[in-house]
Amino acid sequence: MQRTEQENKAANKVTWIGAVVNAVLGFLKIIFGLLFHSAALIADGIHSLSDLITDVMVVLILKISAKGPDEDHPWGHGHFEALGTVILGSILIAIAGAMAYDSTLNLIETSELLLPEWPVLVIAALSIAAKEWIYRYTLQIGKQIDSALLIANAWHSRTDALSSIVVFIGVAGAMAGFLWLDAVAALIVAVMVAKIGWDLSWSNLKQLLGTSIPKEDIDRYKEQILSIEGIINVHSFKTRTMGNKHVMELHIQVAPHLSASEGHYIGNKACQRLQSNKEIGHIIFHIDTYDDEDLDILAPETALPSRGEITLSIDHFFNSICQEAVPYQLSLYYYGRHIDIEILLSLEQLQLLRQNGHDEETLISGLKAVLNQTPIPWLGTIYLAGGIKQ
Repeated sequence: MQRTEQENKAANKVTWIGAVVNAVLGFLKIIFGLLFHSAALIADGIHSLSDLITDVMVVLILKISAKGPDEDHPWGHGHFEALGTVILGSILIAIAGAMAYDSTLNLIETSELLLPEWPVLVIAALSIAAKEWIYRYTLQIGKQIDSALLIANAWHSRTDALSSIVVFIGVAGAMAGFLWLDAVAALIVAVMVAKIGWDLSWSNLKQLLGTSIPKEDIDRYKEQILSIEGIINVHSFKTRTMGNKHVMELHIQVAPHLSASEGHYIGNKACQRLQSNKEIGHIIFHIDTYDDEDLDILAPETALPSRGEITLSIDHFFNSICQEAVPYQLSLYYYGRHIDIEILLSLEQLQLLRQNGHDEETLISGLKAVLNQTPIPWLGTIYLAGGIKQ
């Protein structure tokens, strides 16, 4: 669930380049906006400086989220990336609110507005070109290393490019005689900043709250699991996202007669198949011999006896007919609401029992009588080695 050192270096490099671009553009926009009377360019400059702040945040968060698991964070530090993105989005929403407030005041007091001048258009055009370039560069690296935070920061840069287009149009309109267009442009920029801030915060807040991944992805993963030989069903499928990886818990149903080791082997095969998807990280699986999704195994009416309880009854039965201990091998097959029992006797022991008048049918009938002395009808089929099946 961790990125390579090379991927982290690429992420830091593109973010610091973006920070320099944002710093230069931010100060240019604010200075030229003040000198040449454009509220929209000043608002856009604040937007660019907010990008600078978030770039620094991105670097710090990427450094923390790159750490592996430790004693306090056994699942790793992937959630720090989501938390940082929520904070980033919240800052954008707050900045947008302040920008919208100032723009609204400018619209109300249009008589005090001054006519923007042509240098504003030059800075806006420069911003469009620079921010579109940093957007494409950051998005490319973000997709390469599968970083939601870096991709979000790329789109943050794209909103700055789009807002500069709005500024360009608004200022051009104001210079043509529609002074109010500059204030309207500033208000539109504020709305755009708020929108991207909300999208970033909400999508990553859902990750922190443990929201499941999309249903179509779960269905695709289930199909991959069911393609593994020996798997009957998969249920209790729980998923969430941590950083750039999906983590999941699931119950895999196999035939009851399989050994524990074979069931575990089949579960490992399912995990290997799932982890061929690069977006999947940690997997916890539980092996079932029946579908327990709708069965409350803790409820008294579904409580099944343990091996110790069953062994005690079988020993009591053999002692009653032989007056001595009978060696046997016991296998239990739990099906949720009943248990099938397989008893393996040696050929010599089975022959001795027959000579004493206890054939397979008699033995099975006697065992059923002893084992059925419970208020819960849990007994299924009894298998006796070398004998009949009932």
